[in-house]
Amino acid sequence: MVHNSSATFDVAVITVCVDGRTAEQILHTVEGTHWAVTSATFDAYVSTVRRPYFGPQISAAKSVIAVVDFDLDPEQAVESTKYLQSLFAGRVTVMALAESRDPDLLLQAMRGGCTEFLHKPFQSDAMDATLNRLQQQWLAATAPSLSSGSILTFLGSKGGVGTTTLAVHMAMYLVQSHKKRTLLIDHHPELGHACVYLGIDGSRYNYQEVVRNVSRLDSELLKGYIAKHPSGLEVLSSPDICGGLNHTDAESVATTLEFLRSEYDYVVVDCPTSMDDTTLAVIDVSTSVYLVATPEIGAIRDLARYVDYLTQLEGATQKLQVVVNRVASRYAVNVEHIEKAIRVPVAIQLPNSYAELVRSANLGEPITLKGKSEFTTQFMNWANTVVGSTAKVAQPETKARTKSKIFAMWM
Repeated sequence: MVHNSSATFDVAVITVCVDGRTAEQILHTVEGTHWAVTSATFDAYVSTVRRPYFGPQISAAKSVIAVVDFDLDPEQAVESTKYLQSLFAGRVTVMALAESRDPDLLLQAMRGGCTEFLHKPFQSDAMDATLNRLQQQWLAATAPSLSSGSILTFLGSKGGVGTTTLAVHMAMYLVQSHKKRTLLIDHHPELGHACVYLGIDGSRYNYQEVVRNVSRLDSELLKGYIAKHPSGLEVLSSPDICGGLNHTDAESVATTLEFLRSEYDYVVVDCPTSMDDTTLAVIDVSTSVYLVATPEIGAIRDLARYVDYLTQLEGATQKLQVVVNRVASRYAVNVEHIEKAIRVPVAIQLPNSYAELVRSANLGEPITLKGKSEFTTQFMNWANTVVGSTAKVAQPETKARTKSKIFAMWM
């Protein structure tokens, strides 16, 4: 049986296409927890097309446990799972019930959104173990975190400004120079490049799968999703496929990041150039948001738009820092004019090392700390600032910046 706790949980139990006797056994087992339990049983699969009625107690429950039978029709069972995940986003645990132990069926259920598995005939002991684990997670979610690492989010004003390259190098420098336990997250919904630039294989599991399994996430489970770089940097990759991906909801993304920051000193997030709900959730929980642009007209126009949008979000202004990459590139707009266009100061300037960084990406080898280039020097100073170090690396002599005209269309 589930160990009693001083905390009382408000839980809704939903069964879908589960036979009557098994549904009764499931409900009886959950009621043995002494939680406040409300239940609903559906004999047919549910979906966005076949939407059932959920009473007010079910809809208002703090936590939802749904058991979906996968034996009758696995495809409809997956649709039911996705529907329940969407309807009760961030507070539902969907369990797949099946007689078959076929790994393909289990994988299909997991990719559909199931995070727990029950086998027929129903065993109350197995259900008890699952409920115990859920209770511990709920208790941990309400308890103060023992540690809280920093979340550094990198967001490009447009594609091609070097956002992923900078995120990869920041994560590497935090590990190599400052010995910080660091996790790099590729938040792109598909075909991200973080693992490519690091020369490691991240195709087995990905960040989106971690988010979909947040209801059962713990430090032990997390290890199975991590790709590791020889430097010690740990990575959660982007899905290495194109199309057919499951959506992750904003609340689950925020919950996942709050858990990850308790496991690492620094979590570095490489975000796509879009302001959807999940990106906004990342920004909301971030310690610092680095908005990256290059000194050319298209990037600056978009940079101005992003700055205007982000500064209207509650709490975003204090964490927002503008990064201008490739400052010394030929025909570049100078930084003073950029600041005038966006009406906020540029926090970080990085020199043009395009050829060196392209070679680094092609080799899957980030630029070493032993390098004496202006890029390495300035990046090291940036990393030192992130960790609160006052050490400054002497900068090599550079050529005078190229003067350039500014266009007033963003003013």
